[in-house]
Amino acid sequence: MQRVIGTHARAVRAPIISQGDDLKKITVDCILDAAKNDGFSLKDHDIIGVTESLLARSQGNFIDISEIAEEAANTFFDHFVVLFPILSRNRFSHILRGLAQSKRKITVMLSYPSDEVGNHLMDLDELYTSNINPHKDVLSCEEFRNVFGHRFKHPFTGLDYIDLYKDLAVDSNIEVVLANDPLAALEFSKDVLVATIHTRKHLKNLLLANGGNIVIGLDELATSPKQSGGYNPEFGLLGSNLAGDTRLKLFPRDSQQFCNDVQKLLLEKTGKTIEVLVYGDGAFKDPVGKIWELADPVVAAGYTSGLIGTPNEIKMKYIADNELVGLSQEEAQRQLKLKISQKETDLLGKNASLGTTPRQLTDLLGTLCDLMSGSGDKGTPIIHIQGYFDNFASD
Repeated sequence: MQRVIGTHARAVRAPIISQGDDLKKITVDCILDAAKNDGFSLKDHDIIGVTESLLARSQGNFIDISEIAEEAANTFFDHFVVLFPILSRNRFSHILRGLAQSKRKITVMLSYPSDEVGNHLMDLDELYTSNINPHKDVLSCEEFRNVFGHRFKHPFTGLDYIDLYKDLAVDSNIEVVLANDPLAALEFSKDVLVATIHTRKHLKNLLLANGGNIVIGLDELATSPKQSGGYNPEFGLLGSNLAGDTRLKLFPRDSQQFCNDVQKLLLEKTGKTIEVLVYGDGAFKDPVGKIWELADPVVAAGYTSGLIGTPNEIKMKYIADNELVGLSQEEAQRQLKLKISQKETDLLGKNASLGTTPRQLTDLLGTLCDLMSGSGDKGTPIIHIQGYFDNFASD
């Protein structure tokens, strides 16, 4: 019988994970139980995704905000700028709370009209009708309020993030300004904590080349164990999430080793070579809220070697519209399968691939996993994907 199902994914339920749990064994057991209960078989080149929060929790990778305060106080000795943080209760408010407890004076410089991932501070129409030039104007909080007042609230959270961040001050040690030129930070202090996620390296180099003194990123805080035991040597505070009133969950450590070990265990149990990745935020943009969801430093914190690279696909619509016109459905299908089976190993820049977007496999798969598992109460932090590497010519 002709195959009619291509790629499909299953969201798999898992128990509540606690510090010290053997997540490798739990992951494998969940997949094997799902296969048995739902009547499917595991195959070579299947893919298993595990959300980063499970791995971090099993590692006990948490840090207290008092430890952020201590590290900030040992790094910055007076006034410093926090440059272009995102607007987030979950992602950044606790970091700023910890920084404020350092008792240093802090200038929080927000980009406008939105942050790095698309959270807006103001209505765009109001900005366009104002006399403000977002390319060069640096606004104090008072100047911002004179134009925009308190009218704009975040569409999803209902918060005014300027007020939220100012209210985290200790003895009024936080001021908020708005600017888009990163070099404007140096007018307030030569010491800068770069708080962006995806442009951090560029901004650090730019500031240092233009007179910056102490210039570090969030990826350089919490890189070694503190009393809590939480740390991340590669990403520091990037990818962290609120985990209670006084602590943060950090991005997981040793994700690559975890993926390799789960792959090995699955091979022992099933005889199949199954790819594994640890995924965080998906790389997609919300069309209503205009928010780019990728607040983690990467989509996939770790992945097995079979997931390296990009898809190499021809565009079926292009072939159908240009090479199969006038053929019977049966002959067109035969010709298309033949063309797919004989396609070149690298289609980059070729007409046959026009309209395809060769993103990294891990970004595509991590985004699929994130959308499948959700961020609420689905209880499905493990994803099983089958047939992803198949195509129209696969039997």
